[in-house]
Amino acid sequence: MLTKTTLEQWELLRAVIEYGGFAQAAEASNRSQSSVSYQISVLQKRIGVPLLKQVGRKAELTAQGQLLLSQALPLLAAFRDLESRAEGLKRGVRARIDLIVDCIFPKNHLFAVLRAFQQRHPLTQVHLAEVLRSESPAQLTDKDADIWLITQPADGITRGRLLMDIMFVAIAHCDHPLHQIPAPLSNNDLARYPLIEFVDRRQQKNSRRMPVAAENWTFTTVEAAIEAITHGVGYGWLPESRIRHWLDCGELKPLPLIQGARRATSLYLVVNEEKQFFDQEVNTLVQLLMDEVSDAVG
Repeated sequence: MLTKTTLEQWELLRAVIEYGGFAQAAEASNRSQSSVSYQISVLQKRIGVPLLKQVGRKAELTAQGQLLLSQALPLLAAFRDLESRAEGLKRGVRARIDLIVDCIFPKNHLFAVLRAFQQRHPLTQVHLAEVLRSESPAQLTDKDADIWLITQPADGITRGRLLMDIMFVAIAHCDHPLHQIPAPLSNNDLARYPLIEFVDRRQQKNSRRMPVAAENWTFTTVEAAIEAITHGVGYGWLPESRIRHWLDCGELKPLPLIQGARRATSLYLVVNEEKQFFDQEVNTLVQLLMDEVSDAVG
């Protein structure tokens, strides 16, 4: 069903209020004052309630007008955005970038990059998908993204460029029994308590991953694994950058292991080879990622 009113009429009503009167709105919209007055009159007639009232020589919104215009403004902004996107598509601006990111990539760096990209390319949407380390090989095989920030598959073939190393540290709650055992801790000491891990759902269902001599609790998000360990139910290796707060306040403490107390996992920046060249938006996002990590490391 067609609407009774038009976007143009609501836009003119907005202009009357924004510019302070019919004459000013007419000048701003490159129309005659009579044309603006007529469209506003038609709008009020079709909407069925008074939208404007005269206060001295100035037109102001009625209570109904304030309510209805406040609801119309987001629609007007959305329609302007729609037309801007259409214009961008006509100029060849990419409409969408698919980005796959390993969940261990630091969120503060990720969000800083996405914010900077939005400011440079407001007409391009970034579709972000977060994956676990074990899901990286399948994501590369599917090639259903433009950019990947992932660990390398176990086939030994290096893809992309090294972006950064994520440091994992063996930790447990400060009151966990492991911290009462004389250091250094052995594998036999660890085997007495649940190991907390984050894995994908396929691995979680695979009973062969469960060790014979130790209890193993698996979660599908880093956040759940962190919460389990902060509640003192087990120990595990977690990204140091994600638990810095708990380490600094002493709630979590590193485990004094004989070996392997700290482990590094490398993240690589992989770009879809078919889209790497002659694509300004993809190249911008790649450069922002590299600059952000370089500034953080440097």
